[in-house]
Amino acid sequence: MTKTILITGCSSGIGLDSAITLHKRGWQVFATCRKKADCARLEKEHGLTSFVIDYEKPETIKAGVKTALSLAEDGIDVLFNNGAYGITGAGEDVSADAMRAIFEANFFGWHDLTRQLIPHMRARGGGRILQNSSILGFAAMRYRGAYNATKFAIEGLTDTMRMELKGSGVAMILIEPGPIRTKIRENAYFQFKKWITVKGSAHEDFYHKTLIPRLAIANPKKDTFELGPEAVTRAVIHAAESRRPRLRYRVTWATKLMMIVKRILPTRLMDMVARNF
Repeated sequence: MTKTILITGCSSGIGLDSAITLHKRGWQVFATCRKKADCARLEKEHGLTSFVIDYEKPETIKAGVKTALSLAEDGIDVLFNNGAYGITGAGEDVSADAMRAIFEANFFGWHDLTRQLIPHMRARGGGRILQNSSILGFAAMRYRGAYNATKFAIEGLTDTMRMELKGSGVAMILIEPGPIRTKIRENAYFQFKKWITVKGSAHEDFYHKTLIPRLAIANPKKDTFELGPEAVTRAVIHAAESRRPRLRYRVTWATKLMMIVKRILPTRLMDMVARNF
């Protein structure tokens, strides 16, 4: 029996690597993107079944679920909520409108899609929902407050729903990557320019000397502990195929180390450590 997975955010990075790899492993893969042009590229270059799901547009979520259910050979076994972006900048410089926008893309859209598929999974006796969280889902870091907030929210909601779904056959699983080489920096720079007013900010000097050069560089040097998207794909495969998947998958040594450090250190010392990341 062919297994089916719906993956969001497949235009590049983690979503694309997971979609291609699972397709090669014999899965029926629905590789969704925010833009039609990216969907067409995935179909042409990789032979994937692709259609639009944009978390910020509820009508595309509803249409995407309808399409997926109509194409699924034996129903949808796994949902991988993956698509997200960051708004880099000091919390005081992130407007309420910016915060609403990122929550729509990184949290509310995820919840909408998840809720629409849970009844289907309950009816067929089970399924798995993989949530691509982050090291920033449990460890706060400077100038990443908006992204931190959405990932902390995802972690809290996932933990709650995991308990509520006990006995339903539907599993909620968190994947927590550390630094992964994707286009997240490039996308974050676009969002930074869209939302953050640099001139007059109390953090203006830091933006010009450190943050903007880091975001704007075309080919940044590999970060410490950084891995390629295939590291996350390995976790996705285990979470999707294992008879007894873990509840959390911590990807990269940075994530594993930060979890240990956060448990051990008092808050003041933890802040000192996190300020250096």
